[in-house]
Amino acid sequence: MTSKLRVDAVLVQALIAGALSFAHLHDLAAAAGQTGWKAWAYPVSVDLLLVAAWRRLRSDGSSRLAWCWFLVSLFASLGANVATAGFLDLAHPPDWLRFGIAGWPAVAFLGGTLLAHSPAPPASETQPVVEPEAIGETSVDPEYVSEPDAVAELEPTPPALAAAPAVPVPAALVEHARKLADDHHARTGHPIDTETLRARLGVPAPLADAIAAQLP
Repeated sequence: MTSKLRVDAVLVQALIAGALSFAHLHDLAAAAGQTGWKAWAYPVSVDLLLVAAWRRLRSDGSSRLAWCWFLVSLFASLGANVATAGFLDLAHPPDWLRFGIAGWPAVAFLGGTLLAHSPAPPASETQPVVEPEAIGETSVDPEYVSEPDAVAELEPTPPALAAAPAVPVPAALVEHARKLADDHHARTGHPIDTETLRARLGVPAPLADAIAAQLP
């Protein structure tokens, strides 16, 4: 089979842009007094820092550290492209340009070290969403039964409490309550209720209930 070379337009554009930016950084470093191999090392340093910051953003997500160094390296690359377009007199570079070019190695070393050795921000712990199963098909795995539930199943159910003993009621008190009930019925036409009976007799509620249970 004959291999076919596929030309990617985006890749070609990236190579052209990278070569131009690389040359502009070299020319700017050379104009600022960096000669020989040092002038070629500056564009390599800027591009490597830009790639390292972008890789950190892609792999670990958005972070202030990665965005900071991505913008710093992008500003250095973009600044070199603009500066070599005639906005600066490279034959007589200003002092601040010499200062920036001279200090860039330390800045790039700091950024590369922080990007390589700073821990990535912890990913947010999200609990997986468990879809409900169909009704009637839910099964419980014994391994996931919590210990308190297992203990509750093993413990015997306490027997029901025995009914409280009936409150003893004197016969004379029942007779007096019957008279009060008859008088209340004669006056109102309705049988006396337990609350009214308790108020008329002046007895506690349990005793009043016991007396009302014995009234006809």
